[in-house]
Amino acid sequence: MKQLFLLLGVSALLAGCAKGPDAIAPTPIPIAAYSSDSCKSLANQLTSERSTLASLESQQRSAQTGDAVGVFLIGVPLSSVSGGDKEGELSVAKGKVQAMELAMHSKKCPTA
Repeated sequence: MKQLFLLLGVSALLAGCAKGPDAIAPTPIPIAAYSSDSCKSLANQLTSERSTLASLESQQRSAQTGDAVGVFLIGVPLSSVSGGDKEGELSVAKGKVQAMELAMHSKKCPTA
């Protein structure tokens, strides 16, 4: 019985841990948000948002590692508790990149 409670407790803690960047789905952003932009403007925005996305992915990986270490050492997902989890921001950035790429494709913009 003790083992069952221990297993349930560990499972609950791990459920609160930060997800890996690849496990986070993009937030749906309508391409209409970018349809009035020129190809040059879209290319510039896309470059900037890809940079933001890369930074957020790195921060999320760090949060995931911090949570794993925190759970292992003290039983608390430290990064998630302290605000290090960037899941929401990462999801939006992924959605923006996806929408910009689709808008560029629909406008037949040259790809970088």
